[in-house]
Amino acid sequence: MFQQEIEIILARQFAEYMNLAFFIVDPAGNLLYYNDAAESILGAHYEETGPMPAEEWSTIFEPVDQKGNPLDPESLPLMIALIRKRPAHSTFWIKSLDRSNRRISVTAIPMNVQANRFLGAIAIFWENPE
Repeated sequence: MFQQEIEIILARQFAEYMNLAFFIVDPAGNLLYYNDAAESILGAHYEETGPMPAEEWSTIFEPVDQKGNPLDPESLPLMIALIRKRPAHSTFWIKSLDRSNRRISVTAIPMNVQANRFLGAIAIFWENPE
């Protein structure tokens, strides 16, 4: 088990109490955690998937635009928050791990904390039926 920054521990604890879906990644984009609300949208419990590198989570859910065109991983809000270190928002379709198609809205924010430390990013998302 590796030691995490206190801000990551607190973000995870906060996410555990929320009804909105949270997805937390480190500065390299590695998935650190997603909460129970995210499990129902993503189609699997966090304990089943565990940590994942950005290359995996950014494609495993097969994100597509409104016309069904695959989205470039770098265009996803969470990747924008990581790479450009700015908030981003978008609505798009994913295929959850239980193979359900879901239209989601995602808002991602970079975790720039005290002493100008960059700890990764958080995505908050919800199902957004047409």
